[in-house]
Amino acid sequence: MTLLNALPGAISQGMLWGIMAIGLYITFRVINISDLTVDGSLATGGAVCVMLVRSGLNVWIAILLAALVGMLTGLATGLLHTKCGIPAILSGILTQLALYSVNLRIMDSKANQPVSVDKYHLLVSQRYVRELSLRNPLILLSVIIIVLIGLLYWFFGTEKGSSIRATGANLNMAKAQGINTEANINLSLVISNSLVAFAGALLAQFQGAADVSMGRGAIVIGLAAIIIGEVLFSKIFVNFALKLFSVVIGAILYYIVLQIILLMGLNTNDLKLFSALIVAVFLSVPYFKEKHFRKPVIPGKGGN
Repeated sequence: MTLLNALPGAISQGMLWGIMAIGLYITFRVINISDLTVDGSLATGGAVCVMLVRSGLNVWIAILLAALVGMLTGLATGLLHTKCGIPAILSGILTQLALYSVNLRIMDSKANQPVSVDKYHLLVSQRYVRELSLRNPLILLSVIIIVLIGLLYWFFGTEKGSSIRATGANLNMAKAQGINTEANINLSLVISNSLVAFAGALLAQFQGAADVSMGRGAIVIGLAAIIIGEVLFSKIFVNFALKLFSVVIGAILYYIVLQIILLMGLNTNDLKLFSALIVAVFLSVPYFKEKHFRKPVIPGKGGN
C-alpha cells in the first residue's frame, strides 16, 4: 500500500525528468555528443520560470521564456565547440560552470526561490498528484509528452532534421555531402537545452521552488532513462517516436526503482550512490548480453 501511495508521485517525477531525457537523447544519440550543459540549463529553466511567475507574469509565457533562455545555454556550448575548437564535453562543462553563477544572478543571489501553488497559478504541483481531477499533473504531463514527441518526430523527418541525423551518424560523410555540420551541431544543442530548460521550468513548479543545485546529477538521470529505455525496448520500439517514448518510460521506471529503494528504509544520503549503480547495471546489460548470449559463429557458415 505504501508503494501504491508513492507511485503517482514517482510516475509524475519520471515524466518530468523524461522530458529532460528526451532533450538529452537528441545530443547523446541523434548528434552523438556528450553534452554536460544539462546540469546547468535545467536549473536555469527553473530559475527563469519561478522568478517570472513571482513577478506576476503568466505561467505559460514564463515557461516559454525559460525554454528560450535554455536555447541560449545550448548555443553557448555549441559555439565553444564549433567556433573555439573546444571538445564538446569540455564545452558543456564550461557552460555548466558559468551557469551556476548566472542562475544565482537570476534568483537575486539566493540559492532557493519558492513558488507556492497557494499564491501563484502553476501548471503542475505535487500537491495534487493523488487527486482524481484535472489538476492532477499526470494529465497535463501526458499531453505535453505526446505533443512534444509528435513535434520532434515531424521535425526529424524534415530535410533539416534528416541532415542533423546524418551529421550524427557520420560527420565526415555529412561534410562530403555539403551539409553544414557545425550549424547542425549548434541547432541540436539549442533544441536539446531548450527542452531541458522547459523540463526545469515544470519541475520547479512541481516541487514548489527553484534551486541553484536542482540540476545536479541531471546527466546521470537522463542517461539512466535513455539506457533503461533502450535495454528494455530497443527490439520492440524501432520507430523514432517510439524510441523517444521509451526514454520517458525509462525515466518513470528509474524513479519507481528509486522509490522502492527509499521505501526499503535505506539512507537517503546514499541516493546518488544507488542512482549510479542503477545506471551502471543497465549500461552493463548490453555488454553481458553480447558476451554471454550471442550465438557462436560456426566457421564456414554465414559468409563466403
